[in-house]
Amino acid sequence: MFNIKLSIFSATRELEQKIDEMHDKIIESSLYFKEAFDIYLKEKRSENYRRASKKIKIIEAQADDLRRDIESRLYIQNLIPDLRADVLQMVENIDKVINEFDEVAHKFYIEQPEIPDKFQDKFRLLVKQVSECAENMAIASRAFFRDFTTVRDYSRKVYFLEHESDKTWAALKQDVFDSDMELAHKIQLSSLIGEVADVADRAEDCIDAVLIFTIKRDI
Repeated sequence: MFNIKLSIFSATRELEQKIDEMHDKIIESSLYFKEAFDIYLKEKRSENYRRASKKIKIIEAQADDLRRDIESRLYIQNLIPDLRADVLQMVENIDKVINEFDEVAHKFYIEQPEIPDKFQDKFRLLVKQVSECAENMAIASRAFFRDFTTVRDYSRKVYFLEHESDKTWAALKQDVFDSDMELAHKIQLSSLIGEVADVADRAEDCIDAVLIFTIKRDI
């Protein structure tokens, strides 16, 4: 199993390009999310943060357009009918991860949380882990269409990073509630920590589905 290298797009290159673009959007949103968070820690809700957050919003809107275009092509042009349901679910899952990046970045902009210096290193680590988790998910998902071995290799990275992000999330949350901050401040930070960690959970859900699709293709 997982030793097949081929492409399912023998006559649907335009569709392949659209799906590739969806995977590109995951990686772009991940990179801008890390950039936005670094800006927030330095400047809080500054104009620079607003611009960084806006980049993610634009990517999210572009991903929505791509998803609708792919769905339309799959149905109207009757492309890859045997894999249509799997590809549709995959594209929808990718869109959900991008939406998560956008929602979390926007929540920081709206709530303007105060993140004490003593929590910032772990917060940065969590953001790095969930972002890399999403990036590796994009690579694994893209490989579903060409190389099953790559699906397996990058899926392992996704599971590892999701597990590491869970540990960072738990440690950071405990640090927050062990601190002497006001309860409302603790609850606000705990909620935001959980939403950042949810990005990795979404990526893991995507990989679970991709592996099932891969097994179905390999039978």
